[in-house]
Amino acid sequence: MRGWDLLVDRGDLTKTTLVEVDPDAALAPGEALLAVESFALTANNVTYGAVGDQIGYWRFFPAPAGQGRIPVWGFARVVRTHAPDAPVGLRLFGYWPMSSHTIARLERRGDGYVEISAHRAELPPTYNAYQAAPGAPDDDWRSLLRPLFMTSFLLDDQLSDAPLKTLVLSSASSKTALGLAWLARRRGVRVVGLTSPAHIAVLERTGLYDDVVAYADVPALKADGPAAYVDFAGRAAVTRDVHTALGAALTVSLGVGLTHWDARTAPRPDIPGVTPVFFFAPDRIRQRAKDWGMAGLDSRLQAVLGDFIRENAWLKLRHHAGPDALRSLYAEVVAGRVRPDEGHIVRPA
Repeated sequence: MRGWDLLVDRGDLTKTTLVEVDPDAALAPGEALLAVESFALTANNVTYGAVGDQIGYWRFFPAPAGQGRIPVWGFARVVRTHAPDAPVGLRLFGYWPMSSHTIARLERRGDGYVEISAHRAELPPTYNAYQAAPGAPDDDWRSLLRPLFMTSFLLDDQLSDAPLKTLVLSSASSKTALGLAWLARRRGVRVVGLTSPAHIAVLERTGLYDDVVAYADVPALKADGPAAYVDFAGRAAVTRDVHTALGAALTVSLGVGLTHWDARTAPRPDIPGVTPVFFFAPDRIRQRAKDWGMAGLDSRLQAVLGDFIRENAWLKLRHHAGPDALRSLYAEVVAGRVRPDEGHIVRPA
């Protein structure tokens, strides 16, 4: 198979179709063909599919009706081009589909590149920005952690606006939760992770949580206030139980992800106490870019990300090659069977 797309059923994220595409198809003026070299696949990508209609993630990479191309973060190289700013050989880091190839309209702006296709014009600019990326030894770590740790960093930055004694995180095994736990504990905040029983032992070994609690035990949860809850799971019943257990001690409740993507159609119970607020990372990026400049934001992020990688040697990379391996890995990620202490990198060829 010379070229391929992995398509996902938008109504049932467990269903995938591998379709052949022709990488030699003609390009229109202004278009460039890129070969996708590598990308990370995490629960965060499943969240893109779960909220694809609400936030627009399905619109980045068009697909046949009823199907979608879930975005991933990684590297791609220009192999044919009719775009003046995108010469053959240009290698970029950014937002790609789960595909062997993709077509983009790339325009040079400042120190980076922007995808200017009409169907992406109204989408968050964070996802339309690309950076030139000559090969580097830490490429796999960049694919796996930079987008997720950016969200961790921005969440910790927002939570630091007010005094906080305790932080409770659902889906504590997700990479974004792990990054946030590490950042918050560096500020002296007690961090409690909520997870399934299968992940408790692994999370305890990471040393990132002061306490790890199974979801079934949330009603007995205690915490000193002021406390915050960050929901990566998207399961409203868990949010209700956390709010009920913590009561007046809970002063902040943020919804971020939907790692429990199958819970999106469950009945939504009444949530007592403080009103949950949706956290959208691009909004915080825009705010901090005004405060610090994009270069200042990036330098702060890179400094702490480097520290996180060095201090958390328990996190191991696992590599997968080809469309069949990707399809198998995707099924594991959707089913929630990926180990918290592993990060997965896919090479399409």
